[in-house]
Amino acid sequence: MQKPARFLVLIESGGAMLARLFDAERRQHAEFDGSSEEVAVMTAGLTPTHDAAATDWDAALAGHNRNERRAAQVYALDV
Repeated sequence: MQKPARFLVLIESGGAMLARLFDAERRQHAEFDGSSEEVAVMTAGLTPTHDAAATDWDAALAGHNRNERRAAQVYALDV
């Protein structure tokens, strides 16, 4: 059984905005178009942080460079 998604990370990659869902242990559950309507619904009323460059995100976001990670928006989802 998969744990619930706890974080939504909006991050640019190759000119496209990606939405990546992670559980509390920062294991990825899904990746989809960051400009989709679902992102607006999921983030309504939430305030993002910009801590994707922190070391606890290193493994989860290893495919992204430092600049992409600094600019990323991290949302803590209501579970």
